Amino acid sequence: MNDDVNEPTKKFDASRAAEYESQSRIALAGYDACHELAACILAAALGTGGHRRILIVGIGGTAQEVISISRIEPTWEFTGVDPSQPMLALAAERLEAHGLSDKTMLHIGTLDSLPREQDFDAAMMLGVLHHLPGDDSKSAILKAIADRIAPGAPLILAGNRYAYASKPLLLAAWGERWRMHGAASEEVKQKLGKILQGADPPQSSESVFELLDGAGFEQPESFFSSLFWNAWIAWRKRP
Repeated sequence: MNDDVNEPTKKFDASRAAEYESQSRIALAGYDACHELAACILAAALGTGGHRRILIVGIGGTAQEVISISRIEPTWEFTGVDPSQPMLALAAERLEAHGLSDKTMLHIGTLDSLPREQDFDAAMMLGVLHHLPGDDSKSAILKAIADRIAPGAPLILAGNRYAYASKPLLLAAWGERWRMHGAASEEVKQKLGKILQGADPPQSSESVFELLDGAGFEQPESFFSSLFWNAWIAWRKRP
């Protein structure tokens, strides 16, 4: 992989992993609600019960996708992919604590390095797309997901959209959320500075739809929004 693709992996080092669970819930107002709704949307799309195999791209950190889905679909199984060893180790700890290790296969690396088996019944990618630089890398990961799931299968996609500086009110509110959780003014400035320099979100929901269409997905539908964040379900196009 080239340096641009590796850059997001470098960001999620041991120090970032150590604070990820608490920080992610501050950064995303409604973190748990988004994951719970994603689980409910997926169960509604696939039908409840039975044996389903779910691909989770970027599982590192909380493994909250598995935890949330397993509350309502205890027979489903998961394959989680993440290129960051510290983040994947944290996910493994969370899965062990919730008794979910035996139903989740964890893979260190990218989708390209995941061994090919049968197609997955669905895929999820939450909080990843805006960390990938440029449309080419965003398009590539979406195409890699499309190549791993069955035609007609759903994808749950969530992440930030809009250029952060283009929405000054939302950006200021984001800073106020950090302040609400105890950050001093200087710390808020530092956090917002890192956000402005450290991510490359799609410029709009329409940009996300174009990326999805080009990667082989259709009929995207929004089901959750929080400041810059949005979550959608889309469907792998049939031949």
